[in-house]
Amino acid sequence: MTNSHLAHGPEELCAAGLDLYHRALREGHVAAAAAEAAPCLIDFGLLHLAVDNLERFEPVAPVVALQRLLRTSDERIADERRRGQHLADAFAPLMSLVSPSLANPADSTLTVISGKARTSQAIADALATAKTEALTIQPYRPHLTRRPEVHEAAVSRDQAFLDRGGRIRALYQHTVRHSPYTRARYDHLTGDVEARTLDEITERLIIVDATVAFIPASADRSLALAVRHPALIDYFVNTFDRLWHLATPMHPLAVHEPSLNGITPRQHAIAALLIEGHTDNVIAERLGMNVRTARVHIAKLAATLGSESRAQLGYLIAESGILKTGDAVR
Repeated sequence: MTNSHLAHGPEELCAAGLDLYHRALREGHVAAAAAEAAPCLIDFGLLHLAVDNLERFEPVAPVVALQRLLRTSDERIADERRRGQHLADAFAPLMSLVSPSLANPADSTLTVISGKARTSQAIADALATAKTEALTIQPYRPHLTRRPEVHEAAVSRDQAFLDRGGRIRALYQHTVRHSPYTRARYDHLTGDVEARTLDEITERLIIVDATVAFIPASADRSLALAVRHPALIDYFVNTFDRLWHLATPMHPLAVHEPSLNGITPRQHAIAALLIEGHTDNVIAERLGMNVRTARVHIAKLAATLGSESRAQLGYLIAESGILKTGDAVR
């Protein structure tokens, strides 16, 4: 097979193969060198070497070739049917062992999904039949990078849902408001889509049409849980709505948070976590930033309050009243 010839099935002959076969039928033969341009004709039995001249190929009559290919297709179908019957025979004894709760997996209120690829596919399947609204909470993980093809597939999936008249509401941490990934996502999506941000959000949550929700079932997100229990779905929707009303609009109309007494909103959130005694790593994780960025904010906060040590910083935060002021404006 030549490098320029792409593999294909007999039901869709390539242009080179069709031209050469037409020529062989008209002239009665083609040179062996010409046949190299369309090896599919030999593979599918449309050309064969001439008995009296091994330097040329002769065509097989179309009616003969068609019957041969149909017979091959029939044999393949018969093999698949035999395979299907073997599978049915193997599973038949197991059917009587199934409990009523497993009789219809689609009706299961809790389903564990293994693997990120299967989880993404389950979400895509749910959105493919959705009609009204998708609610998402998407924590940012600085140490995780999303492959471009994964991002493009997610945008395409969401856009198809929006094109059918669906609505999307998404919650993120404040730290992603200006990230390239977030900007790229909302630059491409058109339709009824809104995004808001908070200092802290819950773990990942996706709710589709208030009928199924997807949540992580392991710390590394290698397992997910598809939830269809009505009471749990109502709880998730209520939680999302409460967070939504507390959040700051990001898209389509962005609202900027004001700085108070020289303390930025990020520094305010960090101050609250410092008072609770959290380490730099925990603060960074909860606010969706890398540790280096968190430490830069902590240093600026210390400089603003005139602190010379971590212990003194906690004391000055408590004495300054910035947390009480921040809570009041929220």
